[in-house]
Amino acid sequence: QVQLVESGGGLVQPGGSLRLSCAPSGSIFNIILMGWYRQSPGKQRELVATISIGGITDYVGSVKGRFTISREHAKNTVYLQMNSLKEEDTAVYYCNFQLSLSPWNYWGQGTKVTVSS
Repeated sequence: QVQLVESGGGLVQPGGSLRLSCAPSGSIFNIILMGWYRQSPGKQRELVATISIGGITDYVGSVKGRFTISREHAKNTVYLQMNSLKEEDTAVYYCNFQLSLSPWNYWGQGTKVTVSS
C-alpha cells in the first residue's frame, strides 16, 4: 500500500527555518490537491497550506508571508518551506494528497516541529 513519507521536522529556535518534504512510497495518480496540516497538543488539526495540481497556493492567515508550499510534479513531492518560525508553530505536521477518485485521500505519518529557545 502506498504511503506518504514525510521528513524535515526537528527542533529549531524562534526565527529559524525548516523545510518539510513529503513523497509517496509508490505511484499515486489523479492527484488534485496537495497540502500540509498541523496539530498541536489539545488542538484540532488545522490546514496550513495547499497547492493545486495547477500550482495555485493557499495559506492559513497565521503563516502567510512566512511559509511557502511548493511541489515537484515529476516526483509527486510536496515541500513546505517554513521561515521566521514562532513557538506557536510547534506541532506535528502532516501532508495530505487529495485524489479525484478512490481512495480519495492519502495522509503522511506526521513529522514533529518544535520551535523553542
